Amino acid sequence: MKQANIPIAPTCTFCGQLIEKPEPPTAEGVGECHIGRCECGAVYASDPTGLNVGNAMVECLASACEGNWELAWDLLPEDDYLTGRLENYDEQTHQVVELKNLDGRHVKGTVYFVRLHKEVADIAARSKAKKQNAEADNIPAIEPERDPQRKKQRASKTTVAKLVEAGDVDSLVDSCFDDVRTLRFMQRLLYDPVEDKRWWCAHIIGLVCARFSTLKPGPVSDMLHRLFEASSDSAASSWGLIETIGTIIAGRTDIYGAFTRHLLRYAGDPSTQSPMLWALGTIAEIRPDLIRRSSFYQILGFINHPDPVIKALMLRILARINAKENIKDIEPLLKIQDEATVYEQGKPVTASVAEFAQQALNLIQEQGDQNND
Repeated sequence: MKQANIPIAPTCTFCGQLIEKPEPPTAEGVGECHIGRCECGAVYASDPTGLNVGNAMVECLASACEGNWELAWDLLPEDDYLTGRLENYDEQTHQVVELKNLDGRHVKGTVYFVRLHKEVADIAARSKAKKQNAEADNIPAIEPERDPQRKKQRASKTTVAKLVEAGDVDSLVDSCFDDVRTLRFMQRLLYDPVEDKRWWCAHIIGLVCARFSTLKPGPVSDMLHRLFEASSDSAASSWGLIETIGTIIAGRTDIYGAFTRHLLRYAGDPSTQSPMLWALGTIAEIRPDLIRRSSFYQILGFINHPDPVIKALMLRILARINAKENIKDIEPLLKIQDEATVYEQGKPVTASVAEFAQQALNLIQEQGDQNND
């Protein structure tokens, strides 16, 4: 007798309850699979093609760990969490189709489930609470709504350039609300051949985006994507782009913090190593946990780089993430008198590597004293 093709509602593989349709991933996720949570505590991720179960597994585990990637990679199946799978899932209709065919359309999706053991779930919850506290301390005040009856001013390259040079952040924020092209005009100023002007522009863009994103995070997110694309183009100059990525993320780590790990892609190219380290150090001042949770171990060797600027930038990162475990790597640099220039708040700061090393040790010591208190 021919089997009836009757779709059924999907249920949790752990508790048997009906599950809600998975939703698009948060910024903490890998960014491809839709995610959901069951009342029993299980997290599930959908792969509509059935061909990317690996991505679904990773996304699911990261979400179960509340976005704590460092914790997720350390966990072991069975010892720390249980898994389950639901086959023949159709993401469009949120149904399980046993005969793998619905209205002439082939159904081959998979839902992957992860449920952390209670002890691990508690650790993930504490990690999330700590992260939220860190974010709350650095969220800028929400911009007041602009009068919808006002006459909007059309942005121009010349006007934006003058406002950036003057550091007039208030007017630039107003200009962004009037004409979102202001962001693009600011980005173009990063191609200035004068280094000091590029650094100042990157600093101003970070301040403007931090405020503008309190009401309009979408255009700033689009700008971040453009910056990443432009800085990855081997045929174009990356002047100021990676540094600007760092200022934008640091200004709103609560929204754009997940972009931090993508900066590490620039570690292998000598032309992008210095701006990448600067961007990480700038983010580390606000959210050291974002650096700790990334695979930052791959940059630790830069502490012994022959370029004094690279050394200074690496010291800046280690100090801000309170890298007590690297004190023995820092101490030998107290003897190096080569000078390096590092930009802070858009302005150059020049000192010897030894001075940067001493500052790093002092900051690590201060943080240790505060923790002991």
